[in-house]
Amino acid sequence: MNEYDSNRMKDLLVESHGFSVVNNPEEADLILLNTCSIREKAQEKVFHQLGRWKDLKKRNPKLKIGVGGCVASQEGENIVKRAPFVDLVFGPQTIHRVPSLYDAVTSTDKSQVDISFPKTEKFDVLPNPSSDGPSSYVSIMEGCNKYCSFCVVPHTRGHEISRPLEDVLNEVKGLAKGGVREVIFLGQNVNAYRDSKDKTKGLGLANLIKSTALIKGIDRIRFTTSHPFEFGEDLINVYREIPELVSHVHLPVQSGSNQILQAMRRRHSIEEYLEIINNLRQIRPDVSISSDFIVGFPGETDEDFQKTLALVNQVGFDESYSFIYSPRPNTTAKDLEDNVSIDEKKNRLELLQSSLKKSAFRISRRMVGKLEKCLVTGVSKKDPGELQARTENNKVVNFNSEGNNLVGEFHILKIVEAMPNSLRGVIC
Repeated sequence: MNEYDSNRMKDLLVESHGFSVVNNPEEADLILLNTCSIREKAQEKVFHQLGRWKDLKKRNPKLKIGVGGCVASQEGENIVKRAPFVDLVFGPQTIHRVPSLYDAVTSTDKSQVDISFPKTEKFDVLPNPSSDGPSSYVSIMEGCNKYCSFCVVPHTRGHEISRPLEDVLNEVKGLAKGGVREVIFLGQNVNAYRDSKDKTKGLGLANLIKSTALIKGIDRIRFTTSHPFEFGEDLINVYREIPELVSHVHLPVQSGSNQILQAMRRRHSIEEYLEIINNLRQIRPDVSISSDFIVGFPGETDEDFQKTLALVNQVGFDESYSFIYSPRPNTTAKDLEDNVSIDEKKNRLELLQSSLKKSAFRISRRMVGKLEKCLVTGVSKKDPGELQARTENNKVVNFNSEGNNLVGEFHILKIVEAMPNSLRGVIC
């Protein structure tokens, strides 16, 4: 979501003020830092980065520095108090106001703060998105109403607000005309999406996927991040009906213990989570499942943690994210007794990540020798002489294109080697 917002701010500033992006902060007239407050360390990194830019401001008094995103929404005026050289502070819902905030700072020489929640206003005024490659994010809804006890998102991005179905489809059509072949629908709770212009008919993510599949040029559809509580039968059935929908689901579970899930206020049990996966695999036996995990949540016993490891072995997760619990402001979990030592948290995280890596690598090894339809997304990060592609189950494949520019095209690649974080392939 932050990557999407950052790209939209870039588009907006290029259109409104003629800005261009520079590679070196020392060349900049305006530096914007888009932030996340999901974890404590990420929040502290914001102020460390601002400290590194402080000297740039001394050398160039005309330089303007802005902080946006969830840390900005959470901290507001406190950012300016802690770092007085910051000129703009704006939340996730006010990125479209960055040009006017910049103008106000320039004319008044006073810091500007706008962390309000004007619902979907930003989507109404942002320019048509630019496409930098064959795959593009499309934000379809923002915020979350779930109020999991550990999560700060409802406080920093607000309640669930969905964009009109027609507006989303128009954005996708524009991207398709620009050469985009794959769209990734975004939302903090993406499967809670409802067409905001026709709520009573229950038009949700399933209908959006069906409508998107009819758009010429769009051959692959993804979505993230989904919540098990609202992963209903209508969405599961779309995997039977729509071949453009990839065989990969990111479905955060957080813990393998029902006791911990209840303390987290996750609204689902392990049994219900497994039922979703079983139903998906009946339709798509090869579907890849990735997830999010939190270890060391207050009250997590060794037995609770062992249930998480058992779940990993039972499901066979692909590439997943795992974190040590850290208390966040305005959440109910911050008032719980944090009775798991930091050493134990680190030990559990190491064990979990080792298990997840082995699980993901087993999936990669099973792909060796198979033919995979891959979308070529760009130049390989490891070797500029090679290209990079993605499989349907979201695996990165590096391959030798023999000098041909295949970016933006689908090609059948034979997987010849599995590595820890990627695959090697050859063109068939």
